[in-house]
Amino acid sequence: MALYEVLIVGSPKANQIAALTEQLVDVAKVMSLAVPEDLSIRTTADWLLRNPKAATVALYFGGDPSVDLNAVNQLEAAKVPIVPVVEKGASVTAAVPGEIAHTNACLLEAGDDTLEALASVTLEVLGLLHRQRRIFISYRRSDSREAALQLFDELSSRGFDVFLDTHDIRPAQAFQEMLWHRLSDCDVTIMLDTKDYFGSKWTAQELGRSQALGIQILRVVWPEHSGSRHLSLSDTVRLGKSDLDAADRLRPELLAVIAKKAEALRSRSIATRHLDLVGRLKSEVVRIGGQFEGIGAYRSVSLTLPGGRRLEAYPMVGVPTAEMLNDIQDKAGKAGHGRFPCLVYNHIGIRPAWIEHLRWLDAQISSVRTLKVSDAGWELVEWDQ
Repeated sequence: MALYEVLIVGSPKANQIAALTEQLVDVAKVMSLAVPEDLSIRTTADWLLRNPKAATVALYFGGDPSVDLNAVNQLEAAKVPIVPVVEKGASVTAAVPGEIAHTNACLLEAGDDTLEALASVTLEVLGLLHRQRRIFISYRRSDSREAALQLFDELSSRGFDVFLDTHDIRPAQAFQEMLWHRLSDCDVTIMLDTKDYFGSKWTAQELGRSQALGIQILRVVWPEHSGSRHLSLSDTVRLGKSDLDAADRLRPELLAVIAKKAEALRSRSIATRHLDLVGRLKSEVVRIGGQFEGIGAYRSVSLTLPGGRRLEAYPMVGVPTAEMLNDIQDKAGKAGHGRFPCLVYNHIGIRPAWIEHLRWLDAQISSVRTLKVSDAGWELVEWDQ
C-alpha cells in the first residue's frame, strides 16, 4: 500500500488534477518515491482504497458545496486534514461544505495553471519537505560506525535530514542535551542492534526516549544476535553473515531496503504523532468548553474558545523555531481568516534553554504565540480573558 496519500475531492477541473499530479511526481522522483506505489493520488473513484495508516491529505476543490459530503464527513471523523481549495477572491464559505468552511484554505491565484503553491501545501501537510524528513541513527561507535556512515549517505541522498552524532554536534556543545534535543525533532530512529548496543547507557536512553515520544523504531539486527526482546514487535531488518563485509560495511543492496522501510515508518510516524497532538489539543479545548472546528491547510486546527476568541492552531511535531513562528504568522495573514495563530508542540526532550528561548519570543511577539500541548487547557483559558 502507498506510504503517502493525496485525496482529491469536491469539484476539481481535469487540468487541475493533471497539473497537481505533474508537480507531485517531479518531487517524488527526487526522494526516490514511486507514483502511485509510494505516493498515491486518488479521486472519489478510489479514495476508499487509501492506506488508513499513511500520512494523508485531502484537497477539497471548491465549487458546488454539496459534492462529496459523505467523503468529507468520513475524513473529518478520521481526523484527516481537509484543505479547501478555492480561487483567490471567491467566497470560501459559499464554495465548500459548511463542515470545512472555517478551516484554513489554500487560495489559488487566478489563471494559475501550474498549481505549484497547492503542491507545496500538499507536500508540507504530508511532511515531504526536506526540512521535515528527519531521521535519527542510534548506534554504538565501537560496533557499527561504518554502517552508520553508509546509512547517513544513503538516506541523505534520498532527501532525508539525517542526524548522526559524529556529524551534527559541534565541539563545545553540551553533547547529551543536544542529542535529546535533536532526537525529539526526528520521525524515525534507526537502531543498529548489535550485541553490545545496550552496553552504553546512552544508546539505551536514546531508545527509551524514542519510545516515550512515539517515534517509530526500525531495528537493524546484526548477524548471530537475537536482538532486544522487548522490541520484538518493532519493524526489523535481520542481517546474515554475508550482509556485512570484513570492515563491517553493509551490502549496497541492503541500504535501499533499509531506506524504504524507514520511509514507510516515517509516514506512519507523521500520521500517528500529529493525530496524538491534535487529539490532546482537542481534548483540552472541549474540556474548557471550547469548539474544535476542523483541520485544514498545513494541518492547522480551527478553534473557538468559550469566550468567543477564535484561534488557528498549527500543531508541530518536533522542535519549534523562530522561523516556524514567522512562517505561521505569514500563512495566517495570507489566509485572511481573522483568527489568532499559535504553534502547538510537545515540549518533551527539548532543551531547557530552547524552552526559555520560546518564552522570550512569546514575550516579544504579539502576533503569534507558542503553546505547549500539556499546558493547553489552563493557558487557553488565560488567552480567552
